Amino acid sequence: MSQSMSIKSIVIVGGGSAGWMTAATLSKVLDLSKYSVTLIESEDIKGVSVGEATIPQITLFNRILGIDEADFIRATNATYKLGIEFKDWKRKGHAYFHPFGTFGINMEALPFHHFWLKRFNEGAGGDLCSYSIEAMAAKSGRFGKVNAQNNSPLANMSYAYHFDSTLYANFLRDFAVKRGVRHIKGKVEAVSKHPNGHINTLTLQNGHCIDGEFYIDCSGFRSLLLEKEMGATFNDWSDLLPCDSAIAIPCKSADSMLKPYTQSTAKNAGWTWRIPLQHRIGNGYVYASKFTEKEAALDDLMAQLEGEPLAEPNFLAWKTGMRPQSWIKNCLGIGLSAGFIEPLESTGLHLIQSAIARLMTLFPSNRFCQSDIDMYNRQTTKEFEQIRDFIVLHYALTERNDSEFWRYCRNISLSESLEQKVQLYKDSGRIFRIDNELFNETSWLAVMHGQGLRSEGYHPLVDRMSTSLIDERLSHIASVINKSASLLPEHAHFIAQLNVK
Repeated sequence: MSQSMSIKSIVIVGGGSAGWMTAATLSKVLDLSKYSVTLIESEDIKGVSVGEATIPQITLFNRILGIDEADFIRATNATYKLGIEFKDWKRKGHAYFHPFGTFGINMEALPFHHFWLKRFNEGAGGDLCSYSIEAMAAKSGRFGKVNAQNNSPLANMSYAYHFDSTLYANFLRDFAVKRGVRHIKGKVEAVSKHPNGHINTLTLQNGHCIDGEFYIDCSGFRSLLLEKEMGATFNDWSDLLPCDSAIAIPCKSADSMLKPYTQSTAKNAGWTWRIPLQHRIGNGYVYASKFTEKEAALDDLMAQLEGEPLAEPNFLAWKTGMRPQSWIKNCLGIGLSAGFIEPLESTGLHLIQSAIARLMTLFPSNRFCQSDIDMYNRQTTKEFEQIRDFIVLHYALTERNDSEFWRYCRNISLSESLEQKVQLYKDSGRIFRIDNELFNETSWLAVMHGQGLRSEGYHPLVDRMSTSLIDERLSHIASVINKSASLLPEHAHFIAQLNVK
């Protein structure tokens, strides 16, 4: 690209996780002696700040930025996360675990779970989670990093974090500003446009005028630029995911074991979360306002707090869905301004991260080629739809019929792609990851099996191996994983060691 085609000035509207993750990335990949990155943040606008749980991709994001993990853990009061426990989702009194990582190891060039399925359908095989190092470590409250040989289950443990999202945004703010990002505190009062519809300048409440070539909208649900100025439409998915509200409140911890996993408990009109941080427990109730009153939801949430509340309840409301055009002309929406899917599988920060990665791949010239913009929007739509389907899976497979909400969920219409995945697994135990979608075979298997979907078959080539040999290998894998998990330190102890400077 010739110098004359390069964008030199980028303006980000909004801070929070979306704004500062974007700014931090740009400060890392651009030479800010030659480029200008400005972030405008209003002190009057409160961030959502409930996204305290993540998925393993966040570790890659931090590594790309060159962030030292111990420094990050200390700065954000973070803990480690090995998966999610789902309680009362299939039915009341039932629980299952969705671990990161993989189940077992592939055998005879076939996916491991087909061998397990054969024996499970025959009344053997054991608990699926006994073949996951992440699940077994989580169950015993253990996490750590130990020197392990490559063939050890400990060598490639997959993990994410729980952290204070406000502290994380502040951590990235300091990172970005130190590298040259210009931070302006102010509120956008007016927007001017070129005759071609591109954004020209922003005028702040104090009269200060900001101009740029490329504008990134990280203003949250307000979608200040993308919707209000560029007219982006919205695909409403409330019929598929009816939860449209949440209450969040932190409390003191009464648990001596620092659990290295998130807990999600199904309630009469939605579900609650429990997220352990070093200094507190994050709690929340995600619910459908159509099926319960805000006051009743708050009572349900307060009743399950294990310790003294540390703040007033934070009430949130949203419309589930996405903007099919999150990039229009010289304006790109990242984060809540582009769309929102409830935080059941902790995908909020990932959608920010993947949007940034997509932007880096399709970074525009000052021509703003429509082909680049169209590709970005197609890929974004595909990712949102795939994540939406995975979340819908949790609701649609429930056996619960004890409330109006769950009876509604049992009758949710599945998309064609989700219907195909469910039927494929039911018929033959097969799971295909399409177009490198976010959730892998482990995730689909954990949730489908955990929610009670049963396969009527398995890969026929499994029968090449004798039942006795299958049992021998399954037993060996489970034994190695169990022993490996026992070698890990207690999660709380590992965190304490990181905090010793």
